Amino acid sequence: MSLKFWKPGTAGPGSTLDRATEVEGNVVPSAPAYSSLSIQSQRERLPIFKHREKLLYCVEKYGVIIVVGQTGCGKTTQLPQYLFEAGWAADGNTIACTQPRRVAATSVATRVAAEVGTVLGDEVGYTIRFEDVSSKERTRILYMTDGMLFRETLVDPLLSRYSAIMIDEAHERSVYTDLLLGVLKKIRRKRPSLRLIVSSATLDATAFLEYFKDSTDPDQATIVSLEGRMYPVEVAYLQEPTPDYVRMAAQVSWNINLQQGPGDILVFLTGREEIDRCLEELSELIPTVPKAASRLIPLALHAGLSTDEQLRVFEKAERGTRKVIISTNIAEASVTIDGIKYVVDSGFVKIRTFNPTTALASLSTVPTSVASAIQRAGRAGRTAPGVCYRLYPESVFESLTHSTPPEVTRIDMTTPILQLKSLGIDDLMKFEWVSAPPSETVLRALEGLAAAGMIGEDGRLTVIGEQVAECPLEVGIARMLFMSKEHKCGEEILTIAAMTSVQDVFIIPDGAPGALAELERRKFTAEEGDHLTLLNAYNAFTKYGRSSGWCKSHALSFRVMSRAVSIRGQLKKYMQRFKLPLDSCEGDARRLRRCLVSGYWRNGARWMADGTYRSVRGNKVLHVHPTSVLFTRKPRSGWVIFHEMEETKKTQIRIITEIEPDWLLDHGHKYSTIEKR
Repeated sequence: MSLKFWKPGTAGPGSTLDRATEVEGNVVPSAPAYSSLSIQSQRERLPIFKHREKLLYCVEKYGVIIVVGQTGCGKTTQLPQYLFEAGWAADGNTIACTQPRRVAATSVATRVAAEVGTVLGDEVGYTIRFEDVSSKERTRILYMTDGMLFRETLVDPLLSRYSAIMIDEAHERSVYTDLLLGVLKKIRRKRPSLRLIVSSATLDATAFLEYFKDSTDPDQATIVSLEGRMYPVEVAYLQEPTPDYVRMAAQVSWNINLQQGPGDILVFLTGREEIDRCLEELSELIPTVPKAASRLIPLALHAGLSTDEQLRVFEKAERGTRKVIISTNIAEASVTIDGIKYVVDSGFVKIRTFNPTTALASLSTVPTSVASAIQRAGRAGRTAPGVCYRLYPESVFESLTHSTPPEVTRIDMTTPILQLKSLGIDDLMKFEWVSAPPSETVLRALEGLAAAGMIGEDGRLTVIGEQVAECPLEVGIARMLFMSKEHKCGEEILTIAAMTSVQDVFIIPDGAPGALAELERRKFTAEEGDHLTLLNAYNAFTKYGRSSGWCKSHALSFRVMSRAVSIRGQLKKYMQRFKLPLDSCEGDARRLRRCLVSGYWRNGARWMADGTYRSVRGNKVLHVHPTSVLFTRKPRSGWVIFHEMEETKKTQIRIITEIEPDWLLDHGHKYSTIEKR
């Protein structure tokens, strides 16, 4: 296949000679591979090293330091170590560094533990949802997701064990990054000795400075800019848009391997399904690799992988091989993978959006922003000059939005608002938002919390609201756990809560025909729907399986099932703490489904004669996802609840269970009129 690419500055449609190469930072002479250097030498070679003294001086002098530097300059791994070496972790204090994603928290903690010369979980550790590899007594540098640190404020409102907190990748503006910044601003008024470092890879630092600046205190905040050190990156665009960017990404990676010099390839796609399809496309091409070409080693990188699987992408490629890492936007800024010389950018990203009118949240695939596209290209220029292949024409790049809107402006705020109220922040209008959420989103969240019995008429949390706020789950799922006491089905609801916290339980084992895998899967099928099917799969795994061989023969993912067992064990501790009985419904599916409605009451839908569904709220047209038990048949009652919604070419609902419409009236739809069909 001949690639229909052109590079600005070369002969090609609309090319201009003055835009030959996109350069990120300064060109520097080539350097020996890091692997041949000692850890200390590697640390000293990072761009941040020459700013060490300046950074430590600013941390002493200012309360808030906004650090701006290119991804890969060493901010995430080195700054916490500089603080540690300078004594900020003395007297039992801890240095925290938050990440928007768990992949980054685990991989960076592993790297820093190696640099410090300690076992992971001892002096250097990490904590992410449902996984804590740290010690309260010994850990001095703690990497964690921003959601975990925010949750810690519910237990310790002043975060008293931390002397310095680094909010990394703040430019990504995840909802918990924004909430943390607001809460930390309040905490610093009570604890001015706490040092806050806000790290960002893009130049939106002035907005953060304005947010923290105090006119009465000039030493409140400052910006420290780290000189970027990147190699030039050539950018090539497709001449014509591609109808299938996943297949094109595989073909471009294949051609790079045949035509270009050494260097690993990083491909950006939107999610697990696209990554798996791209891996399949590449696996069909790999047997035809000419002997003269490098052997391709395809690797996936996304949040659904285990920690060990994620860490494989950081291992150096063996001689005669070339890694092709197919990733979500995790690799855009959160993690740095050495050896990447070629980037293939699909131009799309999957983001969560919430429609306050219909009260439905969905995952949507949308064009990436200019800022993200530049970040992605920059990954190719870390250790040598590189090339970024954008799978869209240059005219598309010029029409992209500058940056992705902050998450707080486009998601359901029910859980974050419940947690803010648990912190005692009852007046949401007075909370100092970095970017305020839309008023309708806040209103719908408060309405939902009131209807679910989480807040009273005075706007304050009820007893159940206080308890639900402490659970590391979405409000709906947490409410389901608490309602299980009433329906006497705690044992089963606990399992369902764990199974809906993981993804891709069912798989097609390598080499097995899809039809055979489908037959195995049907052994677990419950006619009532997917939640009970997941329950059957879990029960069978714990009773007969607990081995990778058993899982493979039954088309289940051993890794995912093992994680579900671990999550269930941790959620069980919450149930015991709140004295929720672990009764079994003894096979009474009706009782169990009624309890499910207590958590999913906003996600109700009714069946239509054309085989689609209509949402109870907003009357939105919904299609059943092909993986659902209910994909090919009508629910007996004509009504269902669903776990989540995803928007691709059409809006699909996943993990569906049939219900009786009257049950919706018991949970939050007291004032809704439900039309029976």
